[in-house]
Amino acid sequence: MKGGSSEKARAAKARKMHIIHSKRRMIQLQRKEEMSHNIRYISKVPVRLVMDPDFLTLHPDDPLSKLVQNLRGEESSAVVVDEEGRLLGFITMKDLLHFFEPPKRYSIVGVSLLKRYSINRASRVGDIMVRKPVTIRLEDDLGRAIKLMMETGKHHLPVVDSDNRVHGVLEVKDIVRLIRIVSS
Repeated sequence: MKGGSSEKARAAKARKMHIIHSKRRMIQLQRKEEMSHNIRYISKVPVRLVMDPDFLTLHPDDPLSKLVQNLRGEESSAVVVDEEGRLLGFITMKDLLHFFEPPKRYSIVGVSLLKRYSINRASRVGDIMVRKPVTIRLEDDLGRAIKLMMETGKHHLPVVDSDNRVHGVLEVKDIVRLIRIVSS
C-alpha cells in the first residue's frame, strides 16, 4: 500500500508543478503581449513629445571653452545654430574627445603636440562641429527616429522643422525613459 500512496503523492505533486508552470507560462505570454503592444504604441509617439526642448545652443564662432563649460550633467550635446535658430552643425561629447585624440603613430607626445590639442583662444566650435548632422523632423514619430538611430549609430538627433530650425534634441535616453514608463 505504501508504494501506491507514494505514487499518488508524486502524481499529485507533478500535477501541481504542471499547473504552476502553466500559470507562469501564461503570465509570461501576457506580459510579452502587453510589451509588444506598448512597443507598437511607442513607435507611433510623435518625436516632439519626447524630445528635450531645452538644449544647449552655440554659434560657430563661440570658443570651445564655452562648449566645455556648458556641457554638464545630463547635457551631452550641443546644437550649433545661426541667428535665426537654423541648424549649422552639431557636437556631442564624443566629437569633443576626437578633437583631443592624439595621432596614433606617435608614441611620445611632445610639447608642440600638446599645444596643438589644448584649447586656446583660437579654437572655435565651428572647428569641431559636424557640419551635416543626421536629423529627425519635428513631425516624425519615434518609429522613424529609432530606425534612423539604429541605421546610423547616432545616439543624439537634432529635431528640425521644414525651415531647418531646431526645436529640440532627441536622445536614446529619452526613448528609454518612455519605454520604462510605458512598461511599468
